[in-house]
Amino acid sequence: MSFSEAIARKRDGQPLGRDDIRTFVTGASRGDIPAEQLAAMLMAICCRGMTTEETAWLTRDMMRSGETWQLGASRPDVIDKHSTGGVGDTVSLVLAPLLASVGVPVAMMAGRGLGHSQGTIDKLESIPGFSCDHDRAGLDRLLDRVGAAIIAQTDDIAPADRTLYALRDITATVPSLPLIVGSIMSKKLALGASTLILDVKWGSGAFRATIAEAFELASALRRVARDSGVACEALITDMNQPLGTALGTANEVRAAREVLAGGGDDRLRDVTLRLCRQAMVLRGTDPDDAEARLESSLASGDALDSWDRMVEAHGGDPDPRRLPVPDRVREITAPTDGTVTGIAAASLGRIASAAGAGRRRRDDVLDFGGGITVHVRLGDRVEAGQPIASLELGERAVDDDDLVRRLTAAFEIGTGPWTSRDLVLGTVDEIDRTLVENH
Repeated sequence: MSFSEAIARKRDGQPLGRDDIRTFVTGASRGDIPAEQLAAMLMAICCRGMTTEETAWLTRDMMRSGETWQLGASRPDVIDKHSTGGVGDTVSLVLAPLLASVGVPVAMMAGRGLGHSQGTIDKLESIPGFSCDHDRAGLDRLLDRVGAAIIAQTDDIAPADRTLYALRDITATVPSLPLIVGSIMSKKLALGASTLILDVKWGSGAFRATIAEAFELASALRRVARDSGVACEALITDMNQPLGTALGTANEVRAAREVLAGGGDDRLRDVTLRLCRQAMVLRGTDPDDAEARLESSLASGDALDSWDRMVEAHGGDPDPRRLPVPDRVREITAPTDGTVTGIAAASLGRIASAAGAGRRRRDDVLDFGGGITVHVRLGDRVEAGQPIASLELGERAVDDDDLVRRLTAAFEIGTGPWTSRDLVLGTVDEIDRTLVENH
């Protein structure tokens, strides 16, 4: 039976069989199926969905398409973390050195930019000399030396996912729940840490627009992890505006350093601390003790020292003066007096990508000086002419005026009241089910 018949069945809303999914995954990892057919199947899955059984098959086959490191067997104390993506989401850069500074080792296999979301690996590679390319032996050396390792997906870990991940980015199939679950959990299970903390975003800047959709994804990810013997918790957090004020690569590194130095953006700090505390609780730490240790590390400078040591261990230069800077900056101002009642977070992510922080094609070179700095939050009062955002531009050739126009349009200035939202809704078990049912 040809693979095109399997594509047609999924296109028409029929479930895929066990052999169909195995052929799909094997073809992606070995290059036996052409990119156009892989893309067609991704689109069919995105439009038609998958059953729980299909999703489980997809995840397991993607995990088994390459090496499995079983990190938890030799290092049961190591924690892994994953975010489902958004804009201004600099949490991973803060979380790894912060947890390491209080004696909790962290190993993450992170990704590059996807859709409107900037990637952790791209951000770290803006640091001169920083290398994310490490095999299992390299990962062990980083953990032994500094207790924190953030690495790129190796050629031998879930190779099927690497192929499909890149195709999803350029085929508008990023938001599919089964594809998200398969991509995230195949890498997490292949890495094999025994503890996993998940940050599942909801809102206009997330890949799951509603609380109900985020709850569905958080539940699915946690179920796959726990069914595989991993201690896992998922927090649902707000992404109806950028989490941090910096959107890009090098500028997000600066934002991470500010938080680790005891300052920085409050929202970025609060989400990171909550995830760190939840991760420590999963390992048996009392919540109040976890909070006190984390706050003490930030206040004492230990967290920032941990960052510098992590950067150096990865081959990077921790001197922030060496980070790329924009060649020019265009200030965006409020057109009128009023209240910030809307921020099109996904649009901001796409603009930051266009400015240099993302790829237009698979082989694009990033411009680490490009990005956005946001100066206002939802609910802020502004006056006409007040700066609300800065467009940061580097060497990439772009249409400056078009990006300015798009950036201006991403902010809604109104006159009516604005209702605030909780930054962290809670875990899957803590969340108010009426929020799920009504959203």
